[in-house]
Amino acid sequence: MHPLSAASQALITRRSCVSRLGLSLTSTLLGLPLQSQAAPAILPSATSLPDELEKALKAKEPLIVMVSLAGCPFCKMARESYLSPMQKQGFPIVQVDMRSDLQLKGINGQMQTHDQWVKQWRVSIAPTLIFLGPKGQELVERMEGGYLPDFYGAYLDERIALARKSLRG
Repeated sequence: MHPLSAASQALITRRSCVSRLGLSLTSTLLGLPLQSQAAPAILPSATSLPDELEKALKAKEPLIVMVSLAGCPFCKMARESYLSPMQKQGFPIVQVDMRSDLQLKGINGQMQTHDQWVKQWRVSIAPTLIFLGPKGQELVERMEGGYLPDFYGAYLDERIALARKSLRG
């Protein structure tokens, strides 16, 4: 094997820089970080929806159930940019995972896996946000999919305001 000439090494270095720049620009345009330096944001996994719903209703808030899928970049964006900060401020939010065997007590008290609950509630898109009120009824239309990152917060705020109005009205 022949060592690379200086010109070939410079070309490879330029291509590598251009490639990294392209990835960075694509990630920026999609609203996704190229590399996350912070620990990933997590939401509490639902274990008992009746208990979580009771706590939410005592606080006069809807319970937001985020249906997530491992590896979903839109789920990660919703969780890290919007839902986790809200949850840290005390807003009642839990996560249910598609394809997960974690046990969950459903609204009716029945034990099932997260995945069984997702199928029972006919959720097929991740992320999906479900806004629950008394007796586990959906208060407003679900938020399905990732939406555009620039508008996700506005749609979320709108749904929360409508859910609160429905809950309190």
